[in-house]
Amino acid sequence: MGTLTLIEPHGGTLCDLLLQGEELQRVQQEAINLPSLTLTPRQLCDIELLLSGGFSPLCGFLSKQDYDSVLENMRLSDGTIWPMPITLDVNEETASDLKEGDKVALRDQTGLLLAVMTLSDVWQPNKELEAEKAFGTTDKAHPAVAYLFDQAGDYYLGGTLEGIALPIHYDFLELRKTPKQLREELEQLSADKVVAFQTRNPMHRAHKELTDRAAEEVDGHLLIHPVVGMTKPGDIDYFTRVRCYKELLKNYPEGRAKLSLLPLAMRMAGPREALWHCIIRKNHGCTHFIVGRDHAGPGKGSDGEPIYGPYDAQELVIQHQEEVGIQMVPFKLMVFAPAEEVYKPIDEVKEGEETLSISGTELRRRLSEGEDIPAWFSYPDVVAELRKTHPPKNQQGFTIFFTGLSGSGKSTVANALMTKLLEVTGRPVTLLDGDVVRTHLSKGLGFSQEDRSTNVQRIGFVASEITKHRGIAICAPIAPYEADRNANEDLIKSYGGYIEVYIDVSVEVCEERDTKGLYAKARAGIIKGFTGIDDPYEIPKNPAVSCQTDKETIEESATKVLNKIFELGYLEK
Repeated sequence: MGTLTLIEPHGGTLCDLLLQGEELQRVQQEAINLPSLTLTPRQLCDIELLLSGGFSPLCGFLSKQDYDSVLENMRLSDGTIWPMPITLDVNEETASDLKEGDKVALRDQTGLLLAVMTLSDVWQPNKELEAEKAFGTTDKAHPAVAYLFDQAGDYYLGGTLEGIALPIHYDFLELRKTPKQLREELEQLSADKVVAFQTRNPMHRAHKELTDRAAEEVDGHLLIHPVVGMTKPGDIDYFTRVRCYKELLKNYPEGRAKLSLLPLAMRMAGPREALWHCIIRKNHGCTHFIVGRDHAGPGKGSDGEPIYGPYDAQELVIQHQEEVGIQMVPFKLMVFAPAEEVYKPIDEVKEGEETLSISGTELRRRLSEGEDIPAWFSYPDVVAELRKTHPPKNQQGFTIFFTGLSGSGKSTVANALMTKLLEVTGRPVTLLDGDVVRTHLSKGLGFSQEDRSTNVQRIGFVASEITKHRGIAICAPIAPYEADRNANEDLIKSYGGYIEVYIDVSVEVCEERDTKGLYAKARAGIIKGFTGIDDPYEIPKNPAVSCQTDKETIEESATKVLNKIFELGYLEK
């Protein structure tokens, strides 16, 4: 197994966990008879950076002792600074079959063996405490908190890794560099000083100017190091972003900037994340790191207030930069001065001087409306790449997701809406009705909470594929749980439009309409776990449309939804 010898904090030798020769063959043979775990997308990102040394000094997923210390002190139990809990989460059933000292084979979703893990701990964490300590909030508006509570398993496995292979990628191979490879390439450039720029968004002229200035300021090279693992739900896909970065790179002075991709699963943890990013970039051979305003922040919480302060991240990095061994370069907000036709830092703008800027929200609006994006804001080739995958709203696919109690009228309104859509558009329309899906897509699933969630998320996956290919999907399951609906919304919105429709009808009315006798059987205890009787229905908090089929005709309800589609711009009259 790989080892780590630190000359200074996060400098010197990287943690090399990939086995070679006879050791590799031995562990591969041993893994044949071991229990296997199939890693999730986030775990695949984590294990790639563990095995490659990107997470040095970690040599595996955190033990409970290290986990507790990281939460409390931002340090491993030996005192080494490390701000983020890197954990391998599993469900209770998996955890119950494992104990300290066991070995498990860790595989990707195709079955490829990546590593063998020797367990040091199996434990159930206090997720409320983890959310509060690591992210500073228990608000599910924070994407990492939502992931922790709604998707992560309830048990953690800690232990060391014996690496077999890195996860396989088939895209942008020339840009995927391990820490060792990137260090070697930077050494060949004689790059004594390298300033890294972290991004999960497309880059435009303002970003080019600030990164160019940062490289000049430190008299060094620039590493554009975008995240191509998991980012914030709703972010532009990394394929589009990388094509944009490649176009942008042409505008730097020759030899100034280098592009490399980072397979990181972001947590959007603000200050702690900024410090984590510094350590990761130091491991990749950088000497300086640009830290922005509200760096890696998730935005606003449920109360409408920012989760982190604008300069919290910079302040935390300044406190620890010497120990980490990397110097912070503060992000300077760049604005366009039309009188001079140049970008300048906002602190250099004279009183009364006109400036121009376009926010990310405004950019997305212009893309969705097909409006002009001025040349002073971004390079034409970058905009062209964005438009390829972000057409105007009326050319995007979209999903109408109905939810409501059994007997509320979801299927009837959905069918009426489908005919109306077919009347006004020549685009393909697919109806994913709850009963039909149960017969075909989810045959064999029961009605436990887990099976219901699986059913709803399968519907969401199919709808996302339809939306991705610019079709129209209509979904009409009960979908009783908010977490499943939110997961579907995040997935579908990454490809197009999402419109949630709540059929707001009481249990009493639904019982009166019950031609199948399901409510009566549930009341009698013949059917267990029936939504609205002995299993909860979580009412949507902010549906795009609410329909009351006990007070409206089906025609009125369907027309209300159709009008919302027109209002949002997904169809043109």
